[in-house]
Amino acid sequence: MPLERIFMDFIKKPMEIENRSMEIIAPYLKDLNLTEEEVKVYSRIIHAAGDVEYAPIIKLHPQAIAATKTAIKSGCNIYTDVEMVRTGINKRTLAKFGGEVFCKVADEEVKKLAERESITRSMAAMRSFGDKLNGSIIAIGNAPTALFEVLRLVREDHIKPEVIVGIPVGFVGAADSKKALAKQSQIPYITVEGTKGGSPIAVAAINAIIYMLDNSR
Repeated sequence: MPLERIFMDFIKKPMEIENRSMEIIAPYLKDLNLTEEEVKVYSRIIHAAGDVEYAPIIKLHPQAIAATKTAIKSGCNIYTDVEMVRTGINKRTLAKFGGEVFCKVADEEVKKLAERESITRSMAAMRSFGDKLNGSIIAIGNAPTALFEVLRLVREDHIKPEVIVGIPVGFVGAADSKKALAKQSQIPYITVEGTKGGSPIAVAAINAIIYMLDNSR
């Protein structure tokens, strides 16, 4: 096809691009026995990744979507491990329900805590939130250490978030931290098996559920 024809024919309207993407993704989900809402979460994650190989490795706790919707409608806050996650979440729509998004990884006090305890800043940031994590949504898209710390807080300090979206990425600790998340039964979760993941994937999972409640973008 001539280059001039390609430039003329590509889809230009954002919602048309999104809708066509969802049509392309749909066949990869048809044999997974998903609910309509689960399809929306899976589709947005795959869309964000540009990778249909995510389809069989996405793992949703049976109560994850309902718990996330209830938490958002109640005005809960979202606590993240890195700024990329905080930035990507649709804060304008979340604010309609009374919620905010917080990240403390760059705070000076968190830096001092990390140095003092010889831990990562993301881990220190989660620790510093303390009781604020109760009733919240926790979104981790980068640091396995942050997810391990949240699970420790749940286990040892009896912190009880409503949902944990734990999708850190990488080759050191990511797969193990997500396996530990899926193994626990106290807190509903959204995760992805193995080394894949990242901030855009965690953001996609949360925004998918926000858009179930308010899709006025």
